[in-house]
Parts: sequence; C-alpha cells; structure tokens
Amino acid sequence: MSDQTPGTAPCTEVWIAHPEGRLFSRVWTPDPPTGRPLPDAPIIMLHDSLGSVELWRDFPAALSLATGRRVVAYDRLGFGLSSPRHGPLPLDFIAAEARHDFALVRQQLGIGPFIAFGHSVGGGMAVNCAAEFADDCEALITIAAQAFPEDRTLDGIRVAKAQFKDVRQVERLGKYHGDKARWVLDAWTETWLSPAFATWSLAPVLPRVSCPLLVIHGLHDEYGSTRHPEIIGQLSRSRRVQVEIMEDSRHMPHREHPEAVIERVKGFLEGG
Repeated sequence: MSDQTPGTAPCTEVWIAHPEGRLFSRVWTPDPPTGRPLPDAPIIMLHDSLGSVELWRDFPAALSLATGRRVVAYDRLGFGLSSPRHGPLPLDFIAAEARHDFALVRQQLGIGPFIAFGHSVGGGMAVNCAAEFADDCEALITIAAQAFPEDRTLDGIRVAKAQFKDVRQVERLGKYHGDKARWVLDAWTETWLSPAFATWSLAPVLPRVSCPLLVIHGLHDEYGSTRHPEIIGQLSRSRRVQVEIMEDSRHMPHREHPEAVIERVKGFLEGG
C-alpha cells in the first residue's frame, strides 16, 4: 500500500517476515532530482521505548524530503502493528535488536549501506547497529539517547510509571499498540528499573563506532542529562563528531522543534 500527500515523500508499507510473526515498516522515497539518482544509503529509524512507526508522525516524510534520501521506520517486535512479543525483554535487548531484527529488516528490504537514526533507547540500538555493521554504516544519528541508566533516567521512568496507573493513559497508548499496550509499558519500566539492568552501558560498544556521528540532546531532557551525549561523542572512534545540545528542548527534540532537528541532520549529512 502506498500514499502520497502534496509536499511529502511517497510512502510504502512493507511487512517483514519474522520467526515470531512479522514486523511492520514504512518506506518514504522522495522524487529524485532531475538527472541524479537517490543516495544509496537510506536512513533507518529506531523508535523509543513507547514508540512506533505511527508515533514518528510526519517527521520521517519531512526528513526524507529535506535530505533527498529514502527513510525507513519499523515497529519492533511487540510494538505498533508488529506481532506481539511474549515475556520480559532480555537484558541484552538493545544489542540484540541490532544483531537480529535490524539485520532482518535490512535483508528483506535489500538495504546495503545505511544511516542509523535512533531516538532514546532507539539511539542506543542505533549505536549498536553502527558498531555491528561498521562496514555498511555511513553515519550514525542519535536523539536523546541514553548511554547508561542514570538516576535522572530512572527517576523519570518512575514518574511515568506512576502516571500510567491512570487507565486512560494506557488506553491512549493502546491507540498505537492495540492490546499490546500493557506489555509495551511494562517492557519499558520493568526492564529499566530492574537492578539487573543497572550495569548496562554503551561504553563497551562505542569504541567500535567509526562512522561520522551526530548526537542531538535536549538540555532539559527529563530522561537524561548532557552526560549522555558527552559520553557518546567522547567514546566513539568517529573522526567527525558533532554534538548538538538544544537549549529549548526536552526528551522529544524532533517533535518539539522538528524543523531545527531536520536542519541539523541535513547539514550533517551534507558535510556542513
């Protein structure tokens, strides 16, 4: 199925076969400039802990149009329109996403070179994708990514968990995840708040990242201080690192200030 709205990139929906069901994805493809092909490397987007393709809203289409690249977003297993996932997340779920399902998406969509783009926990996954497939990753872009379970991160999750005691909040989440909403919520809060997850860190992975790196973080992010973008920028082996602290942003810079984020991404990918 495809859709095209004036002023946006055409969108195609693709289902990815998975050992536990299937994954839902959308691919936005802008019209190529006259006489020039599209860049080979599409931007592959990894969503946050409560996210989905639908919750990216119109950002992927705008990103595709601005950068002139294909943009791919998919619902991780258990999220959005993808098949349900059963049981708790394994403690290595961030690294495992890169090794398994991200690789599956690339394989079935025929993607070679790529640009990894992730928000929040999806940013941690994008770091792992850039490390796992270093030869094919042309650039890495993170937004509001966490590098470790900081006190601010855990406090923010505790606040959100208390808010979700209101059944209406879970019902709102159900608009995007259906009857998987409770699993999605628990997968986020119970995994991150587990004492067994306290030692998780991107520190061992970042030295394997060698591609150009753009790190965007909101100064007032309720789920992480600026220590996170500092660590991501400092520990990678990237020769070109650009850390952007957005002073008027919280945890959702791409939703709070989409034009500013897209301008930064576009300039970064153009080498500016």
